[in-house]
Amino acid sequence: MHIHILGICGTFMGSLALLARELGHTVTGSDANVYPPMSTQLENAGVTIEQGYLVEHLQPAPDLVVVGNAMKRGMDVIEYMLDTGLRYTSGPQFLSEQVLQSRHVIAVAGTHGKTTTTTMLAWILHYAGIDTGFLIGGVPLVDTTDEHLQHVFAHSSYLGADKIDNDDSVNTGYFVIEADEYDSAFFDKRSKFVHYRPRTAILNNLEFDHADIFADLEAIQTQFHHMVRMIPSTGKIIMPTATASLEETLAKGVWTPVWRTAVLDSAANATNVEDEDLDNNSEWQAELISEDGGQFAVSFAADVADEEATGVVDWSMSGMHNVNNALVAVAAAYNIGVSVKTACAALSAFAGIKRRMELIGDVNDILVFDDFAHHPTAITTTLDGAKKKLADRRIWAIIEPRSNTMKMGIHQDSLAESAALADHTLWYEPTGLEWGLKEVIENANSANPNMGNQQVLSSIDAIIEHIDMHAKAGDAIVIMSNGGFEGIHQRLLTALRNKAT
Repeated sequence: MHIHILGICGTFMGSLALLARELGHTVTGSDANVYPPMSTQLENAGVTIEQGYLVEHLQPAPDLVVVGNAMKRGMDVIEYMLDTGLRYTSGPQFLSEQVLQSRHVIAVAGTHGKTTTTTMLAWILHYAGIDTGFLIGGVPLVDTTDEHLQHVFAHSSYLGADKIDNDDSVNTGYFVIEADEYDSAFFDKRSKFVHYRPRTAILNNLEFDHADIFADLEAIQTQFHHMVRMIPSTGKIIMPTATASLEETLAKGVWTPVWRTAVLDSAANATNVEDEDLDNNSEWQAELISEDGGQFAVSFAADVADEEATGVVDWSMSGMHNVNNALVAVAAAYNIGVSVKTACAALSAFAGIKRRMELIGDVNDILVFDDFAHHPTAITTTLDGAKKKLADRRIWAIIEPRSNTMKMGIHQDSLAESAALADHTLWYEPTGLEWGLKEVIENANSANPNMGNQQVLSSIDAIIEHIDMHAKAGDAIVIMSNGGFEGIHQRLLTALRNKAT
């Protein structure tokens, strides 16, 4: 079958294209922004990509058009598709029908940490020898000599086995998917994850985001509950303890057993408890060994006497958000038969994800990191992990408010506070921002002198010049954006290298 994908270079649609190729389909696609690394991955997989959205790309007619959620009515290519009666579907619907229908789907949902948690879980299962399919919205970092793991995690998706042989019986295969709450297509405004019908669901957290399509938090909770209603009674829901927004969602009705998780400090106090008035009991616990989250012990309360139900993670990652991500991933793996000890060993060999506190350069002992954080909570947790892991270094934060919710100014009152842990913060105010970022940061600094040294600059050149003048050996620079940030990463590294010589 010839499939043409509109919006093929997005992380979800590009990963979907790779799965379609694995299924044996002929795949072509078009996008307004064709650039590496996704374009390179697709071309290497034999996918033909066209620049722009032209009617000619649908001539001759493909057997099926898969429509990305960036497509809108009024676009020539969409009007042509509808007028000529071409067969079309959304990306999530295609995935559901072509891949997920016969699988045990493990869906990872939440405002933060979906990509990291999905990758952790897929990594654990492959480490344990389970040929699991997956689709993630990022690119794994692979630091291993294991050829199987190198092959599987070379891309952001993998088909995996649709059946798993086990003790002479044949069981359904597994598929781990990043379950996004964003809408499916212009003709289907349901969240993507509604199509996935998971048997196991991780609900990592839930905050207000995507203000361009959701009116408020309750609207997002409604979509989450649509997914909850589909999880069978023989399935499992895994979520952090005492998270008010998730508990409110489950209060609408839940028919599936729930495991709750908690991260404890060395004094056995829960660090991830959002609301002390809620029940803090948890079936799964991670106890910190090191303050930065680089080492922690995991245990399952129901099997504390079983040495296979406990384990220690000793890895290169840091931050309480990553400990939380790891804990729910271990619990989900255990639910389908992987011991805690094996899961912890797998995570100890886990290198992380590109653009999640990824070290991209070290110039004259100035470390430069790339991070995807684009929500106040994510900014805070990223900087908290950086401060603890890089305790002897001065931390610079460079932040682009790029998401649709940020551009609308929804979180403007919490921006300065979110970056307060950095020693110095440079906010980028792009042309056309609908509200005054500079005024917001200045007002917050005036109201609270403990916000750190924060300022707003309106050009990438100005940011690079400022860093070039003021950064020194022993500093760490964390660049945070969910986009390309106008190439600031390599431009900054080049400027630092030129200064060093």
